[in-house]
Amino acid sequence: MASDSAPKDAAAGSASLSENGFVAEITLANGPLNLVTRAMLRQFNRILADLSRRQDLRCVILHGGEARAFCAGSDIKEFGPIRHDASEQKILFEDMVLRNLARLPMPTIAAIDGPALGGGLEIALCCDLRILRSGVGIGLPEAHLGGLAGNGAIRLTRLVGPARAKQMLFTGASITSEQALAWGVVNELAETGSALDAARAMAGTIARRGPISNRLAKELVDLADDLPLDAGLLRSTIAQQRIFDSDDLQEGATAFLGKRPPVFSGR
Repeated sequence: MASDSAPKDAAAGSASLSENGFVAEITLANGPLNLVTRAMLRQFNRILADLSRRQDLRCVILHGGEARAFCAGSDIKEFGPIRHDASEQKILFEDMVLRNLARLPMPTIAAIDGPALGGGLEIALCCDLRILRSGVGIGLPEAHLGGLAGNGAIRLTRLVGPARAKQMLFTGASITSEQALAWGVVNELAETGSALDAARAMAGTIARRGPISNRLAKELVDLADDLPLDAGLLRSTIAQQRIFDSDDLQEGATAFLGKRPPVFSGR
């Protein structure tokens, strides 16, 4: 459960990490548009490496801090110098960072209070859940520059299907917050207040649930698209046995019978 204490700052720079009880927050802080630069990606990846080893955290929120945008995508000024070795200088490393975000073992929430465009939307798509402030647009505008949101093309298609993904990619047009919700790009709109406030409320709820079961649920859902049915069900059986072996399930059952809230230990 998230505590009421002030978050502890753990890093500074183009991205930073703070913690509040069982919930961690990654704040993007790379200028007013939170542009994706190589320096920002390096700092972001260091934070992700730290989080990947944390057994105590139950949820991670990613947000754009005080910037005008959640993240407006790549810094175009970096394109020229890396033209002939972009794979080595940018593409492969950026893909690794996005994979590391998607592979964090605990649930993750993107709180989108400003535009998420291009690489910014690709970052948000790597989170498990997305909350968007009403009235904020999101999109993959790379086609305007003759570019390609390669990572976004794959992840977006899994969310919205090929027809809508192609529409966004081919036109480069942003979609409204209402479209994003209707299409399934985001889970929830923050109609009043900020997306960050809504994400903190959701993270608090998640942190009160069984941490082992949530990590295993994330693992199974992420595998579901890639595994044949029988292989997926086998992984489900193994995961459920791990739950029955845990102290948390016994605590949950005891608390239910005793009509009290459970206190999960993550064991």
